[in-house]
Amino acid sequence: MSTAVLTARSACPVPAFVLPARFARVPALAAVALLPWLAVLAVCHETVWVVLDLVEFAALLALDALLRRRSPAARRAGAAVALLLTADALADLACAGPGHAVLAALVMAGCVELPLAAVCLLLGRDAAVRA
Repeated sequence: MSTAVLTARSACPVPAFVLPARFARVPALAAVALLPWLAVLAVCHETVWVVLDLVEFAALLALDALLRRRSPAARRAGAAVALLLTADALADLACAGPGHAVLAALVMAGCVELPLAAVCLLLGRDAAVRA
């Protein structure tokens, strides 16, 4: 492709879905909501899952801080949080036992982890556009 074609394509405005401003607090709220689950995992001696969820907790708080500062680094943080949440959902599904455990992993992935990953990804993208 020629340089003129690449320049013309990048100059075209692409309609994008922008989240409402009230979604900016979602990472902090998700981090707080993760605390009781961390306590349950710690009591059950699920060390690997505790560590993964602690990393998610820290990443969600870091994303929240970057969003509040309107930092361009929020784009990468949003992508990192989305990657962590997606990996968590896939690991939950892969490690779930038969029966109700698979159903619980599917419900958590489809109703909590993957939608939260999408919101964090969009928040990071929107912060980079506004900065």
